[in-house]
Amino acid sequence: MSADSSMEEILKRDGVLVYKTRGVSMRPLFKENRDLVIVRTFEGRLNKYDVPLYRRKGKGFVLHRIIEVRDHDYVIRGDNTFAKEYIPDSQIIGVLSGFKRKGRDCTTDSRGYRFYARFWNFIYPIRFVLHKLRRMGGKVKRKIKGGK
Repeated sequence: MSADSSMEEILKRDGVLVYKTRGVSMRPLFKENRDLVIVRTFEGRLNKYDVPLYRRKGKGFVLHRIIEVRDHDYVIRGDNTFAKEYIPDSQIIGVLSGFKRKGRDCTTDSRGYRFYARFWNFIYPIRFVLHKLRRMGGKVKRKIKGGK
């Protein structure tokens, strides 16, 4: 049995799944191998700023933030990514309800978390421009040095 299928089975059986984060797509909220996320089952539709755990075809499970709710799917993006994904309800298996960082419990209902989720989404255009400028700067630097 793969780790991914066992994650889904645990969530179905227990209604909750706790695991250490992997990857960098949700930085700065989560740091790889440091934070524990708590994912729960849910009923109905999710809301903007919720963080669903969903099945990505051929790539296991992903935890990213909803940036837009549409009639039959969601527009989703990682906090540290710039590409949007369009995810139907059928691919979502759970939703983030909290996390543990440095021994401290945090919930997605807390004021601080809700502020972070909205603020981080609000400043996306600025982050996107800075990302593009850094990439352009890297290309210029490589050209100056004579690299590719």
